[in-house]
Amino acid sequence: MKVSLEVKYKTPKGTETSFTSEEMKVEKALLIAEDLQKTGRVKEVIFVDQLQTTWTIKEIKKYVEEVETEPHNITVYFDGGFDHSSRKSGLGCAIYYEQNGKSFRMRKNAQVDDLDTNNEAEYAALYFGLQELELLGVHHLPVTFIGDSQVVVNQLNGEWPCMEETLNTWAERIERKIKELGITPEFTLVTRKKNQEADQLASQALKDIEITSTLEI
Repeated sequence: MKVSLEVKYKTPKGTETSFTSEEMKVEKALLIAEDLQKTGRVKEVIFVDQLQTTWTIKEIKKYVEEVETEPHNITVYFDGGFDHSSRKSGLGCAIYYEQNGKSFRMRKNAQVDDLDTNNEAEYAALYFGLQELELLGVHHLPVTFIGDSQVVVNQLNGEWPCMEETLNTWAERIERKIKELGITPEFTLVTRKKNQEADQLASQALKDIEITSTLEI
């Protein structure tokens, strides 16, 4: 989870001011807030998350303790590829997360043969990533999804209309799964070069190379 700090500060001579920090990971924000409190000059510190919900230091400490043993600070890279000659699709996802004070990267791919277009494969790859999150036990957390498909990212962000029935069905399926897991999604569009890891996983799936790995990084 990312938060910003809203701080009310008072100088030794009684001059008061308020300021708001940039967004940062909740663990970093907590360290800064506790350090500011040590000065004895902070009247109030409030944490504000991406949904504009406010938290006290006590509430944030409890949250950090609760999520420490579960996967959190999650980013999912996804990509789908479709081969017209074989009518097969390759799905790839790379999931980065933290758990018990350590950082991990999980890679997974799959080959499927019941899709008809590259756009459908891209949607299927995102759903594939959601299924992997469910297996990891991820729930009620913010998750960043990163892909190079303008169609998928812009449609799920509501910037482009979804006119094709098949793609609309995939979008609804994804939205249901996100709601079921209680995830707060952020969809980010990147270039294919910046999505190379997921792209390679999808390509390997099309070549019948199965990848399943989890690595501490």
